[in-house]
Amino acid sequence: MTQRLLTYAAGAVMTASLIAAPAATATTNGAPGADTADRSGELALPAPRGPLPIGSTAFHLVDSGRPDPWVPESGDRELMVSMFYPTYAPLGRRAPYMTAAESNAYIDAQRDSGAPIPDDIPDTILRTVHTGAVRDAPALPRPGGRPLVVLSPGFSLSRSSMTGLATDLASRGYVVATIDHAYESYGIEMPGGRLLPCEACATEDYAKIPRGRSEDVSFVLDRLLSDRSPWRYARTIDSDHIGMAGHSIGGNTAATAMSNDRRVDAGVNLDGTFFAPVRGALDRPFMLLGDERLHAPDGGDESWPRDWSKFTDARYWFSVTDGGHFTFIDFPVLREQLGMEPGPISGRRSMDLTRTYVNAFFDEHLRGRDRPVLDGPSPQWPEVNAHHE
Repeated sequence: MTQRLLTYAAGAVMTASLIAAPAATATTNGAPGADTADRSGELALPAPRGPLPIGSTAFHLVDSGRPDPWVPESGDRELMVSMFYPTYAPLGRRAPYMTAAESNAYIDAQRDSGAPIPDDIPDTILRTVHTGAVRDAPALPRPGGRPLVVLSPGFSLSRSSMTGLATDLASRGYVVATIDHAYESYGIEMPGGRLLPCEACATEDYAKIPRGRSEDVSFVLDRLLSDRSPWRYARTIDSDHIGMAGHSIGGNTAATAMSNDRRVDAGVNLDGTFFAPVRGALDRPFMLLGDERLHAPDGGDESWPRDWSKFTDARYWFSVTDGGHFTFIDFPVLREQLGMEPGPISGRRSMDLTRTYVNAFFDEHLRGRDRPVLDGPSPQWPEVNAHHE
């Protein structure tokens, strides 16, 4: 199991020899399409499918009095958070995907790990990704507020890797907070240009990661929902309806955070091993969505069947035939645009699948809207296998 996580962390997203040349396809909200890079060599996520334009803003948080678990001598725990939310001002500066320094750190780490990334792929390529969101746009209010969804990325990956899901949720009326956990990514840029490396990448205590991230999540909720919130539009959040999803170790974090913080009403694990086992009964809705090879009931990841019985409220278990660990994040789309094989499932299909099932889960359990796709096999998604009653 340890080797499997290390394989996840080392997976290269950029191994194409050339950036695709054809122009991007325009979409209904003016964002580039996601089938190819555009003429300038820039990349793009698929346009969100909801009707609402999206704003995004980022901020830095410091949890005073809690030393960083990986580098205690660095001082208090630091986080970077990006908010995605509906806006009524769809024009303006585009929200960044990564900074140039973060992209450089990620691509360098891949090359150092032996990934065959050609020299003509620039280290700053991930800086070019179009997100479809407008930077620092005003939030669109809604009577009663909007449900909040927190997203936590996979180990060694940054919060940007779940941007395609975040923007889609926001376009459908959610407020989304994506979190970068200090020293757990190949490179996180902090204010002042400080780039924090992945000190956690040397650990063999993988259970420490979701436990520490759970504290991060509670701290972010404390700050977001406080009278002195770092986000100026925090009053648009409906604090009684909060969900969380995570990829890989971030999925384990979703369950751990729910166990530790009852404000989190519903959770999703996207292909993540439960290195930190679920403690006791988890009495709120939870969904498992993963790769068929390891995350079917008889797959190789024994932590899923082990902890399945601990979900005592509405529970869902889906596995994807011919899926992969990165099926549930942005990488297949970006690989495809660089002329690479995304895997047996196309990049666009991978993202549409993830968006469909995660949106349906939160719609049903944060908004009370019936979503039949959760009930069992779906003719629209024949590659998705349902393992729940």
